[in-house]
Amino acid sequence: MVTKTPTTKSTTAKAPKKPKAIKKKVEASLPPAASEKDIKPVEAEAKAHAPKISARYIFATGRRKTSVANVRLFEGHGKLLVNKKPFETYFSYGFYRETALKPFDVTGLAKNHHFTAQINGGGIHSQAQALSHGLATALSKSSDEVRKVLKKNGLLTRDDRKKERKKPGLKRARRAPQWAKR
Repeated sequence: MVTKTPTTKSTTAKAPKKPKAIKKKVEASLPPAASEKDIKPVEAEAKAHAPKISARYIFATGRRKTSVANVRLFEGHGKLLVNKKPFETYFSYGFYRETALKPFDVTGLAKNHHFTAQINGGGIHSQAQALSHGLATALSKSSDEVRKVLKKNGLLTRDDRKKERKKPGLKRARRAPQWAKR
């Protein structure tokens, strides 16, 4: 009697085959005598001649109450943008502009930098304070001398005060209902 023993498959996995259409397109795009050795130096040469990106920035996040400001600080002259709008349009009142740009006023670096910011949450006042905190954090990353000036003026400290939650049995966080004797 001949007994069949179960055969085990080999544990090596086969590489998946490329579809014929893609393989033909790749072969058609290569020159007839090109090999892998010829292709690698060409790619390296193309990368070497690629234009350098000059749009380097410093990223920082500023917070106040429920507002969050994501700030990108660039060197040089440019437009100040907040939520893809001009800075003067977004913060229409001068008080908010002064609050937001206080790190530039303290350090005197307003002419050397510009920024774009994405601000979410909160009201206009807390957004201006969050932007100020974000700008101060970004400027502090540029040099230690600037950091000392900002720290001395209290601009790097996050103001963590928020609205207190409402408690059960009260009208607001602490406001109790009016007491009546009779």
